[in-house]
Amino acid sequence: MPAPTWDPHQYLRHADHRTRPFRDLLTRIPALPSGERPARIADLGCGPGNVTALLTERWPDARITGFDNSPEMLAEAAEYAGPTASGGHIDFRIADVADWKPEEPYDLIVSNAALQWVPRHADSFPGWADSLAPGGVLALQVPGNFVSPSHALLGELCDTAQWRDRLGSHGRRFVHVLEPWEYLTRLVDLGCEADAWETTYIQLLQGEDPILDWVMGTALRPVLTALADDEPSREEFLAQYRDLLRKAYPPGPHGTVFPFRRIFAVARRLS
Repeated sequence: MPAPTWDPHQYLRHADHRTRPFRDLLTRIPALPSGERPARIADLGCGPGNVTALLTERWPDARITGFDNSPEMLAEAAEYAGPTASGGHIDFRIADVADWKPEEPYDLIVSNAALQWVPRHADSFPGWADSLAPGGVLALQVPGNFVSPSHALLGELCDTAQWRDRLGSHGRRFVHVLEPWEYLTRLVDLGCEADAWETTYIQLLQGEDPILDWVMGTALRPVLTALADDEPSREEFLAQYRDLLRKAYPPGPHGTVFPFRRIFAVARRLS
């Protein structure tokens, strides 16, 4: 199954809502062990780089590398590359998080809304934890709303007779997310001090068909990639999915309410 083609501009259309969980994650990350030296940070699945840049608010002089396997996303992220105002530095490299292995010690390895695309990503935790400096931190945030109507309807539509042969499992690529207690257990088993939790954000989206607009930046990317060379089929699929979403998420007087569950975990290496 080919990797989805990403559209950074579509993804960033809801940047305020998408960055809120990352900001909440940052508040729960303890002090890093770097002391007086600049912190070394890896951002896995950095996307268009906007959240990578937020790391400099907490660690102004850090040396930060964002990793992503999307050339489109990395091209957008390039605007954040280079020296930072407080003496730090940001750079970006192409890498697939599925097989990324640290080549140096890190004070913080962080991932925002990326690991849901990686099967068995928790199997990488031992290697990542081993690469942390003593007292270093592994922190992650992933969507946890894959049984919500937005995603369930997408999977069901892909499974219909009309689309099954062409789209197969393209609408169900998110079985890789664990429950909070499973992340906690995995990380404590590694000898880490860990915390895990979940938050459901009740988002009020504006505009016409805002739920469709949201998922076109994320969950729909595999479908859009598969139908990229067949515009009539692409438009037909989107129309069918749009109608399902309109019934599941009717607009209200102030916009369309879109609950979105997120799962978080933070682990600190003890030795």
